[in-house]
Amino acid sequence: MMSETSRLEQLRVFAEQHFARHLAANRYPGRGIVIGRLAASDVEDAGDAWVQVYWIMGRSAHSRNRRFVAGGDGVELRTEARDLSLVTDPSLIIYEAMLELEDLYIVANGDHARTVHTGLERHVRFEDALGEREREDDPPNYTPRIAGLLNLRGAGTVRLSILRANAADPALTDHVFWRLPAPPPGLGYGITTYRSDGAPLPPYAGDPLWLPLVGSVEDVADTYWEALDRENRIALAAKLIDAEGSRIILRQSE
Repeated sequence: MMSETSRLEQLRVFAEQHFARHLAANRYPGRGIVIGRLAASDVEDAGDAWVQVYWIMGRSAHSRNRRFVAGGDGVELRTEARDLSLVTDPSLIIYEAMLELEDLYIVANGDHARTVHTGLERHVRFEDALGEREREDDPPNYTPRIAGLLNLRGAGTVRLSILRANAADPALTDHVFWRLPAPPPGLGYGITTYRSDGAPLPPYAGDPLWLPLVGSVEDVADTYWEALDRENRIALAAKLIDAEGSRIILRQSE
């Protein structure tokens, strides 16, 4: 029978493999979310330190014309245009990406972050708040909408979702949700919008990936930023959530 230590060691190996294959060796995983617990020698009681990572990538000039901005006293994240004169359709590239309520931390790759926030304020479940939303209306890719919720009201749970075009009829949307327990320190759950580069881009499939969260929040931000394809990466945010509150650090192209 496998011991708990052996099981965790094996899980960490899987996480490193997932990181290497799906991110570091993948030219275009698209936008991505990772939620988990930090394990770092320089963080006191690291098991109670959580992190959310969100990044954006882009191939077109329109997609690349944006950056991250932290607001709300540094705990909220939004995108904004680098050059307003180049924006032709802001609906899918300008949005709030990280929002908070008390002990609830939302991250999403579109304006459905606000949909979740409004729903939670009204005591609507994460799944029900997203129930009326659809995949993005950008054929032929039909970019999936991905979202995550860290709920620290209790032991800590993670919810992830992907709203993607149905394989048989892209006019329809698959609503896929996961409710996951707190991961061990140093590990997180991650999903991306795409499996890889392509024409059209293939949507993410399968369960959330185990991914590593090693070192300080700055180390995590640097590790993920450096793993993303240099030609296609645009910006990355890592939010540290601990007993002191939350704060966001950014990595982005000049």
